[in-house]
Amino acid sequence: MKLATLNKGRDGELIIVSRDLSRAVSAVDIAPTLQAALESWEAVSPQLEERYAQLNGGDADGAFELDQRALHSPLPRAYQWADGSAYLNHVQLVRQARNAEMPETFWTDPLMYQGGSDCFLAPTEDIEAVSEEHGIDFEGEIAVITDDVPMAVTPEEAAKHIKLVMLVNDVSLRGLIPGELAKGFGFFQAKPASSFSPIAVTPDELGDAWQEGKVHLPLTVHLNDEKFGEPEAGPDMIFSFPQLVAHAAKTRYLGAGAVIGSGTVSNPDPDGGPGKPVADGGVGYSCLAEVRMVEQILYGQVKTPFMRFGDRVRIEMFDRDGNNLFGTIDQQVVKYQPK
Repeated sequence: MKLATLNKGRDGELIIVSRDLSRAVSAVDIAPTLQAALESWEAVSPQLEERYAQLNGGDADGAFELDQRALHSPLPRAYQWADGSAYLNHVQLVRQARNAEMPETFWTDPLMYQGGSDCFLAPTEDIEAVSEEHGIDFEGEIAVITDDVPMAVTPEEAAKHIKLVMLVNDVSLRGLIPGELAKGFGFFQAKPASSFSPIAVTPDELGDAWQEGKVHLPLTVHLNDEKFGEPEAGPDMIFSFPQLVAHAAKTRYLGAGAVIGSGTVSNPDPDGGPGKPVADGGVGYSCLAEVRMVEQILYGQVKTPFMRFGDRVRIEMFDRDGNNLFGTIDQQVVKYQPK
């Protein structure tokens, strides 16, 4: 099943989207918002599934042509947004950029921070930034949405609470990160609003690409219409989504609608190297910080700038037949203008 949210009002209106993303139908008579659906998932999901089948079969009353530009992130705001860092190749490179060692515990205990969730960006909304000097970066990721998750849940139990999967652009201000981390209290100003793919899908929609709580497909990222990266999301994800959900719920309950992110999708080279750009025959990257660190390693200097006003990033995921699964995150960086 594929769900989305029309950009109407603060929490939007729930719609059901056809498998090929061409058409949609309202679901507000079943659940007015995605948050409401998640809070009553066991009761409403069979009705949503039935209407999804009708839509794909051409039998849904009131179906309309889908315009992804009319969509917000599936949850325009959420009670919880916790982002992990399950791709340790990314962690190693970024920490190396800060001259920081990677502790051995990172291989057994996931990193996770709590992000701002009161107002996500729409997937085609501009990224407003105060200054280019802040080091504006995108981060291509995957996230899951849960229903109510009990405290101290095991990974095996956590898997049952994962209801939806979507993509993420976790916007980061790299120039602010070192100063904030030096305070010993985590990210805040360095992590402005994130955006999510226009479509959220149930794990069964991914077929055999959803295995062991991971998405085994490449994540495609374009920067200013040039392919920047296409790393595989499955093989190098050290911690699965059930493990990340269990980690988040170790000492607290997670309310329905909790969003848990994977961290930046990242692959090393097959020979264990840090990864190559697409232009050099590699799979590329999902953020600018990685390519900058690789340039420092290979050439002794950084060549690639962070994003500037006017730059555009596009994040998508296609199945093995070339079908766009989650719709497209397509955002331009603009200078913030007080309203």
